[in-house]
Amino acid sequence: MQHFKKPALVLAAYLGTFLASLDIGIVNVALPTLQRALQTDLAGLQWVINAYAIALSAFMLSAGPLSDRHGHRRMWLASVATFIAGSLVCACATDLPVLVIGRTIQGVAGALLIPSAMPLLTHAFPDPGQRARAIGGWSAFSALALVLGPLLGGLLVQWTGWQSIFLINLPLGAVALALGAWSIPERRHPQHAAMDPAGQILSTLALAALSYGLIGIGGRGWSAPATWFSLITALVALLAFSLVQRRVTRPLLPLDLFADRRFALLNLASFVLGFTAYASLFFLSLFFQQVQGKTAAQAGWQLAPQFLVMGVVSLMFGRIAVRLGLHAALAWGYALAGLALCAMARFTTDTAGGFATMCLMALGAGMGLAVPATGMAVMARTPPERAGIASATMNALRQAGMSLGIALLGSLMSLWAVQQFRTTATATGQFVLAQHAHSIIQHPAAVTASLPAVIYRSAMAGGFAWVMGIAGICMLATAFALHRRTPTRTGCPPDDSP
Repeated sequence: MQHFKKPALVLAAYLGTFLASLDIGIVNVALPTLQRALQTDLAGLQWVINAYAIALSAFMLSAGPLSDRHGHRRMWLASVATFIAGSLVCACATDLPVLVIGRTIQGVAGALLIPSAMPLLTHAFPDPGQRARAIGGWSAFSALALVLGPLLGGLLVQWTGWQSIFLINLPLGAVALALGAWSIPERRHPQHAAMDPAGQILSTLALAALSYGLIGIGGRGWSAPATWFSLITALVALLAFSLVQRRVTRPLLPLDLFADRRFALLNLASFVLGFTAYASLFFLSLFFQQVQGKTAAQAGWQLAPQFLVMGVVSLMFGRIAVRLGLHAALAWGYALAGLALCAMARFTTDTAGGFATMCLMALGAGMGLAVPATGMAVMARTPPERAGIASATMNALRQAGMSLGIALLGSLMSLWAVQQFRTTATATGQFVLAQHAHSIIQHPAAVTASLPAVIYRSAMAGGFAWVMGIAGICMLATAFALHRRTPTRTGCPPDDSP
């Protein structure tokens, strides 16, 4: 039986990451269905995604110290069990607040699950060759989760109901839990378990308040007291967080690492990647279903090529980096993703599926280059003893970027669509319709007549194009900054080393 423990550990680690990664894509495809079922507005949909993303980014930096203090096996098992519990809460939700609570529970569990796989595999395989194969399989499994997310989500929503996208986590989680309980050995390093509770609370408060304020721009407007209060609260929390990080011995976010301008630029790039490319899945799902009228399953098939190409390019990244050099692969990845997002700004209500697929494949190729290149470049700027915290920082910033991208770009899309709806309705003599533009954009389920539906789709297409253009420009600007910044530094290996 001992002979099978190592394969069981590997499968458990793979399944844990698979669960957390699967939920990124599988829920996005279900958004229009959730909007109708829970009778919520666009802001509510933003919170369905952001509750998960905020918890993921806010708690990811605490994963290492928590595992060191309480034991890697114990924390991993608790994380899987918590993810299962959060999934069950989501599946049983009958209104938006309960669903958001469930998504938050899932996010906290995912924040502990995703970074825990690497230490488990590293400890299980001391031989470098075996370790490389195990981690390569883990990367492939993560890519598989991203590919299957839209496909599986679309089919489940269309044929068995939206609850099934959460219920599927229960049997997968149970298998992971059983395998992990049997095969994962316990390890503790309490001497490395310095915690930063004040930093954890302030970072969570800042992210949540900032997301609430940015989402409120689209729902309540710029001048609403609640919007301004949230944004001011976020600013105060961020300032307090920076002060705390400078004073504690083991900070949650090591600000001294950002003294290296290249390191700071790479982490800014990771944030922009989340703000634009990762956040785009939210808008693409709404576009294909609410603008072009596709079913959830059709939208899933439309989105799948992006993640398929991303997975293939990620697996080939080592060879690409050797041929191009890491610095060039990094810049080209961001540039390709930026060009793809700019091309999506040309999407309309009748854009052909072939053109959309080409744009999505280009975006997937850009992300397949940008994600591993950013990680390798960050590691090249970091002392070996601080590699873990640097990697966690980079990933947390990417998740924070996705959360804030959905919040801000979602509000901008809503404002643009409301203005365009109002203008078109007024021009066609539909003055009563124009007065209800904001309500219709926020609650598209109320649209029943053919004329309002046509105006709604056109307005949402215009809003989608607007935010994709903004996202594309941000990515291209980041690619230009990465290209210009010299990758070498005294005492640190160059970024061009594969």
